Amino acid sequence: MKITDLRCAVIGKHPVVRIVTDEGLYGLGEVEFTKTYLKPFVLHFRDALIGEDPTDVERVMLRIRQRGSFKPYGAAVSAIEHALWDIAGKAANVPVYKLLGGKVRDKVRVYNGSIRKKRTGDRPEDYAADVKWMMERPENFFMVKQGISFHSNMKTSIEGFHYGVAQPNHYHGAMDQGVISERGFNHMLDCVAAMKEVLGDKVSLALDCGPGWMLPDAIRFAQAVEKYNLMWLEDMLTGDYVPWVNPQAYRELTTSTSTPIHTGEQIYLRHNFKELIETQAVRVVGPDPADVGGIAELKWITEHAYMHSILMAPHGTANGLLGLGALINVCATLPANYIAFEYPSASEPFWNEIVTGLPKQIVKDSMIDVLEAPGLGVDIDPEAGKKYLREEDAGFFD
Repeated sequence: MKITDLRCAVIGKHPVVRIVTDEGLYGLGEVEFTKTYLKPFVLHFRDALIGEDPTDVERVMLRIRQRGSFKPYGAAVSAIEHALWDIAGKAANVPVYKLLGGKVRDKVRVYNGSIRKKRTGDRPEDYAADVKWMMERPENFFMVKQGISFHSNMKTSIEGFHYGVAQPNHYHGAMDQGVISERGFNHMLDCVAAMKEVLGDKVSLALDCGPGWMLPDAIRFAQAVEKYNLMWLEDMLTGDYVPWVNPQAYRELTTSTSTPIHTGEQIYLRHNFKELIETQAVRVVGPDPADVGGIAELKWITEHAYMHSILMAPHGTANGLLGLGALINVCATLPANYIAFEYPSASEPFWNEIVTGLPKQIVKDSMIDVLEAPGLGVDIDPEAGKKYLREEDAGFFD
């Protein structure tokens, strides 16, 4: 089998990869909806893939893996990797998890990161009402994650929140940072208390915090919330769209508190998790299979973390329903340090109409049944999908 074409179409806001072969099999991969601009980066790899056998996934990846980078530029490589596994599974007539060593669980646990409504504000009562709405949803999520501090509007909506320079607009990927004021610090604590008053010990709470914190603030806050038994504090020092890791600072934060510290969604490749894991700089890592280099890369990182008693909770909130298929398959194979992955729902309602292979109710009691169809288990109905193609991508499904 040989690859005859690599295509990429922007459907809605997601760049979708389609690898075509001379035997009629094809594979799909999806880039986060926050990265519409990455279509040219995907197509850049076309010449490297044409003529290769897509079922030799690692051999193909060796041609392109070194050309990715930290978020967002690992996404093109990662989506191609997903599409290669999709073809490999279809060629063998088995789900991808069988090719990754087989499943160790029949259901995968997820937490809520993507199913949201616009919060009424950034006051403690607004946060409390928001988590109440989340905990009462039919998915019955065991855990919800909320954005605070620099990963929320409170950095600008709360007067005098911090002493840094506020960014003038909401360009995705821009980073606010600075020393947090006493007022800002106390406001965050009030919000945490209000959320835990609602959630109790029935639904766990994690906080997406940054990046942007200075280390002293991060230490004080992590210690101040210890009594709430939070699942984790995420991306305080580095993180989303920050192209470095800073494991030494993270280790000082981690060893200062019993509150679990989490990072990793921006990191590309196993190599850049090495020091973070081997120095036990965090308690939880959260690579995104659509950014880190693919699902095989995520499995390798998880096994390495397992040997160092570090937990795994993959990122995935914006990965779409094709990305959901990739997450389900890889997380079915992970060792016991796996907690749950961040559930990516349809970014726009039409995705539920055009994607096939998923049950009507995907999440039940915070769990998703492992998909049994060959490949990644999900597909796009070409006839349904065509009406959402841009004119320039009219031949995508041919």
